Amino acid sequence: MNDLEIVQSNSPGAMTATPMITADLYHRFIAFIDAKPKTIETYTRALKQFFLYLSLNGISQPSRQNIIAFRDKLRQTHKPTTTQAYITTVRLFFQWTAQEGLYKNIAEHIKGAKLDKGHKKDYLTSKQVRTILGNIERDTAQGLRDYAILVLMITGGLRTIEVTRANIEDLRTAGDSTALYIQGKGREEKTDYVKVEEPAEKAIRAFLQAVGTPEQGQPLFPSGANKNRGERLTTRSISRIVKIRLQRAGFDSERLTAHSLRHTAGTLNLLNGGSLEETQQLLRHSNINTTMIYTHHLQRAKNNSEARISKAIFG
Repeated sequence: MNDLEIVQSNSPGAMTATPMITADLYHRFIAFIDAKPKTIETYTRALKQFFLYLSLNGISQPSRQNIIAFRDKLRQTHKPTTTQAYITTVRLFFQWTAQEGLYKNIAEHIKGAKLDKGHKKDYLTSKQVRTILGNIERDTAQGLRDYAILVLMITGGLRTIEVTRANIEDLRTAGDSTALYIQGKGREEKTDYVKVEEPAEKAIRAFLQAVGTPEQGQPLFPSGANKNRGERLTTRSISRIVKIRLQRAGFDSERLTAHSLRHTAGTLNLLNGGSLEETQQLLRHSNINTTMIYTHHLQRAKNNSEARISKAIFG
């Protein structure tokens, strides 16, 4: 099917072009996008769902109301974050069709979903962290690796993608400290770094000594599985490693994941005297408003009203 369907007018000899939303437009938009593969994957998934919705409902010339109906259907079956991402993609798609003169922008100002600005994952207390780390065996290469990964993520606030991308040569120095240079979220190069404190460095060195220091360009934390031994761990593998270690220590909750370790780093830093600006730098937030979410949670956590009331009643 072409992008434009030619429809016969009532006037003799006249032709009018009626714009249609077709699969060809979808492919052209994806080819037009200048973005990272992960972003393109998200856009592709969102638009496939939108085009499927149009197809199932026999819609070839969608209106603003059709997009609102699509959004409302998403709200019934998807998380708010997914709904927001899908509608954002649809808005970008119709913004592009309008710019290209292919179809009017019918999605402008349509809202996705109301998102809770708080964290979706919980953090761990320092006592809980000690329990989890103390439960990891360190008499095997796998145990040493997992222990090193968790210590590094907790003390440095690392994302799973940053652990995945870490190579052996990224362990360097910064001032008088050992540092791990990382390729952060949305970055092309390893220009950021986290300081590797002594407990984390000892854990990493112990693991490297057990397996033999890999060559330059090799992952800092390779897989130990038989089918892909020595290959780079995926973000999914790291998430699974953290989840297993949390569960084995008795912390089995949907709100406790690998990302919880990053929240733990930010929270413990603020609780122990770190400033908002220092925490922003530690977590590499581009916008300090993101870091301020931590302070809102801590203000409530430091409110000891319940303890005062309990003491007044029970002594």
